[in-house]
Amino acid sequence: MASQMGMYAAEFLGTLILVLLGDGVVANVVLKKSKGEGSDWIVIATGWGFAVAISVYVTGWVSGAHINPAVTIGLATIGDFSWSLVPGYIAAQMLGAFAGAVLVYLTYRDHFAVTDDADGKLGVFATGPAIRNIPWNMITEIIGTAMLVIGILGISNSHNEAGALGALLVGFLVWSLGLSLGGPTGYAINPARDLGPRIAHAVLPIPGKRDSDWGYGLIVPIIGPIIGGVLGAFIYQFFLQMWGCIV
Repeated sequence: MASQMGMYAAEFLGTLILVLLGDGVVANVVLKKSKGEGSDWIVIATGWGFAVAISVYVTGWVSGAHINPAVTIGLATIGDFSWSLVPGYIAAQMLGAFAGAVLVYLTYRDHFAVTDDADGKLGVFATGPAIRNIPWNMITEIIGTAMLVIGILGISNSHNEAGALGALLVGFLVWSLGLSLGGPTGYAINPARDLGPRIAHAVLPIPGKRDSDWGYGLIVPIIGPIIGGVLGAFIYQFFLQMWGCIV
């Protein structure tokens, strides 16, 4: 069993990898003169799915690879995770997300410089709505994150015996979420994944950048996923009880 510091370190590294590979694929598609410029949504959704799977394989055996405050809070709410570890997990996730975003910037520095689209530059780091409607954007994030947590709990249920394939299946879950539910808001479904890189966008010397859209970023991709994470955990627990399973 890893120490608390070891688990926090795993959450830091796992979230760093998640954002490095996840925001990295967005940068590859959005920024000018990149080899992947214009590759479209299927590439972004696939890249994020693989990013999650790799993160979970690297750190899941140490910390459970929550790599997402919504997952951490959701599991703690139903008693599957200790509340005493929640602050440390969230802090590690936030720091890892910020660090991963900085690495994306360093990787694509020259491409940020030749890209004129300020909205696209922000989109590399943080999510935004296709149609801006805060209440409905929030509902989208609640639904998406609830499905994320339900899917994670289902995959990890001992009856499925996912074993070493569990991390890959969680990646498939996130891939599916991106393809099916990612259109309205870009499927943040993770407060750290959005807030850490949004802070990086605000402080990094990115030429020609716009504001970091805090009016949206401090509400929808933070509050929505937390509500959805708790809701998804309770929904899955409810059905386990209905099926006569021990929870």
